[in-house]
Amino acid sequence: MTTQAPETFKTGIELWKKSFNQQDAAGCAAQYTADAVMHARPFGTFTGTEEIRGFWQHIIDSGYQQVEYQNTTWEKKDSNCFILRSEWTMNKAFGVVHEEHWVIQPDGTAKLAYDDFEVLGER
Repeated sequence: MTTQAPETFKTGIELWKKSFNQQDAAGCAAQYTADAVMHARPFGTFTGTEEIRGFWQHIIDSGYQQVEYQNTTWEKKDSNCFILRSEWTMNKAFGVVHEEHWVIQPDGTAKLAYDDFEVLGER
């Protein structure tokens, strides 16, 4: 069921996209929880903000930029978690977000606790 996500969750993904588009891997990683798990198909699984930061730094260093999401949907998992699904494009690739679990943190922000996305092809 697709629902409208509260602004807190939308702010989280907008901060992530802004960081990526500014080529800021640390900013991308800051949008994940300390123990987040990221499945980046076909690259592998990365756990925790340091591994995740390293992955995004490698992607940025490889010339990938300008991420945009299309056909985004949100599903309410519970009062503290919404799941985002989307298609995405970058300057050199495109793919799909199978699931991003955005969870409310003690400070009231939403961060990624689980991320599962896939590169479907090059552009």
